[in-house]
Amino acid sequence: DGDADGGSFPPRTSAAAVQAGIYLRGLMEAKAGDRNFEDIAETVPGGDHQRVQHFISDTPWDDGKVLAEVSRRANGLLGGTPMSYLIGDESAFSKKGPGSAGVARQHNGRLGKVDNCQVGVFVALAAGCRATLLEGRLYLPEAWCGDPARCAKAKIPEAARTFKTKAVILLGMVRAQRARGVEFQWVSTDAGYGKDPAFLRALEADGETFVSDVQACQRLWTEDPMPGPPVLRGSRPAGAKTRVFTPGVEARQWAAAQPPEAWTRFKRREGINGALRGEFIHQRVYLWDGKEESARCWHLLAWRRDETSGDIKYVLSNACADIPLIDLARMAASRFWVERALQDAKGAAGMGEYQMRGWTGWHHHMAMVMLA
Repeated sequence: DGDADGGSFPPRTSAAAVQAGIYLRGLMEAKAGDRNFEDIAETVPGGDHQRVQHFISDTPWDDGKVLAEVSRRANGLLGGTPMSYLIGDESAFSKKGPGSAGVARQHNGRLGKVDNCQVGVFVALAAGCRATLLEGRLYLPEAWCGDPARCAKAKIPEAARTFKTKAVILLGMVRAQRARGVEFQWVSTDAGYGKDPAFLRALEADGETFVSDVQACQRLWTEDPMPGPPVLRGSRPAGAKTRVFTPGVEARQWAAAQPPEAWTRFKRREGINGALRGEFIHQRVYLWDGKEESARCWHLLAWRRDETSGDIKYVLSNACADIPLIDLARMAASRFWVERALQDAKGAAGMGEYQMRGWTGWHHHMAMVMLA
């Protein structure tokens, strides 16, 4: 349908709109594993692989307008409920050779190892056990940003060549969804983002509630460490750094010190995998980033999925101080659904089956996958 995106393309009789319809049908109807330009053109009547390729790789249509329509529709289905939330995550796409935009030897979470791959940062809207992807942005490693010739060859716009961490990319997408009117109660991320104190503080400064996994080595204080200047005689010297005078503990040390009776057991998620159980313990703790003149008082949740394995997940949240433990645990367990949304996009709509190497083509393809 040429106007399936609410008018982001020209009228349905235009060449771009026709190719949009062909590409969408091809993503949904072509055989999984073969959704490249040639197979899409062969699957859909009237398809021509060169025209389809030109539409995705080179035609200057605005993927931002398509994604705004995706957000509008998703919000109508999943937004605005007490259990609506935004989830940030990343996904890697293995590639051969050095030519694809952003490709590098970097961590591939899907494989659990360093791989030659591209990495996209994604955001999804969820409500309960339903989730859908809203936006994806390609991560550009620092080595790429310092190589103008390589960027030009991969058709990366000059405005996109400034290095941004994945956390900065995700923060921008959270803000973009708010600007588009998407209604959600909290933002959920994994420890790759939770380890960045500036990211969590920026979310709080924006008025967002976050629930983020953090690493077991996360340093915290059970009492306010009251950061202050060094104890010196006379006036504070210029450039003297704020410091704390108590060492704090790591999250895993705090959890290990808790008595068995402090842990609470209950069902944490009902879903396609059935009722899953875990043990939880929670405390209000203080976090300090080594720079600010005061510490933040947030929730720390420890989540032991299997007491025999000893595996514990740690979660930080700036949710309201009196939130019940069961609600905090439910929020912490919600990240599963972005993984399912990514799996669905790859399986049902060929998210990872693209051939183009350029920056624009990558973002056009992802926008069409989310529209599909």
